[in-house]
Amino acid sequence: MEVKTDVLVIGAGPAGSIAAREASKNGVKTLIIDKKSEIGTPKRCAEGILKSTLDELEIKPDKRWITKEITGIEIVAPNNKKLILDQNNFELPDTGYILERKVFDKHLVMDAIRYGSKVMVKTKANQIERIDDGFLVYANNLGKEIKIFTKIIIAADGPESKIGRKAGLKSNTMLDNMASCIQYEMVNVEMDESEHVKIHIGTICPGGYIWIFPKGDDIANVGLGVLKSHTDKTAKYHLDSFVQTNRYVSNAQCIEMNVGGDPIGGLLDDRYADNIMIIGDAAGFVDPLTGDGIRTAMLSGKYAGIVASKSIKMKDYSKNILKEYYDLTEEKIGKSFNKFNKIKEFLLTLDDQSLNNIIEEILKTDFNRINLTTLFKIIIKSSPKSIFKLGKLF
Repeated sequence: MEVKTDVLVIGAGPAGSIAAREASKNGVKTLIIDKKSEIGTPKRCAEGILKSTLDELEIKPDKRWITKEITGIEIVAPNNKKLILDQNNFELPDTGYILERKVFDKHLVMDAIRYGSKVMVKTKANQIERIDDGFLVYANNLGKEIKIFTKIIIAADGPESKIGRKAGLKSNTMLDNMASCIQYEMVNVEMDESEHVKIHIGTICPGGYIWIFPKGDDIANVGLGVLKSHTDKTAKYHLDSFVQTNRYVSNAQCIEMNVGGDPIGGLLDDRYADNIMIIGDAAGFVDPLTGDGIRTAMLSGKYAGIVASKSIKMKDYSKNILKEYYDLTEEKIGKSFNKFNKIKEFLLTLDDQSLNNIIEEILKTDFNRINLTTLFKIIIKSSPKSIFKLGKLF
């Protein structure tokens, strides 16, 4: 079987679905393929999202994929002192939701379909070959070999992406920049405040942090990400150690386990070429500081879809035209990622005592008067050696 399309989106996660939506919205013939038989599974996400992100991406909230509204965050120091930020004591710029990604991802694909996109599940791209006006993709669809002719590929094939490399791009993530992540969805979780997310920091999770994201009164995603450069133990070892000793989850039971890598080294420079753009996790659209990737992945998809539709209408699919995608993502996302990378590198130098001191000093301060200058003063007061580390980074 042979299929022809203007834009081929490989991967039906949030990034790919938004890319297809934008291309289809502008009248471009678009096909999404995904190797899984069910879109949205398995989930590889803590499932948190800010309300402003939905507004930014023109996604209308739907109770079918919202499991919990979040009104605050608790940052837990190594000594278990908690910095609680919610509307009661801090003017939060935004609040959020905990999603059910298995439903949310399908919702995004359905939106793309409503704008005209076609979708093929259980379809894996095996090889790609350059042709005069685009690519010939050899794929397997439900056990049958098919050929897909496309003018533009938008690669949204996740952190283990191979499509970019097959097109000749240097799009692999260095191992040192890949966090090893594991998450349990748990029931019988005890929570003081079921509308707060909890973040545990320090050597309890080397090179990362532990999260508890509530999905119901006694249901939560409990997970972590660690850097191999900071521990010789597995991510599962660190999560199991936390679960065994933490009072909120020690009596809880796991009903789903998810594992995977999270690329936290920042954006890949080599993320576009003639006839191809790489988006989402595949191109490093993951916040280096928090590990959150859903917002920036969807934004990368939005920009790629818009640029692809312009390219098709101009009948010019060269990198000179697709460079607009690079420029947009660099301006809107890359600059902030560079700053977050520096902050991450600094935080990785702090020991547990320094983190305890910083949290305790913040607790003594009027939260609403804290700005960047105040925060630097608190850090230096709590850990005088930090002034040298900050100087090197900034």
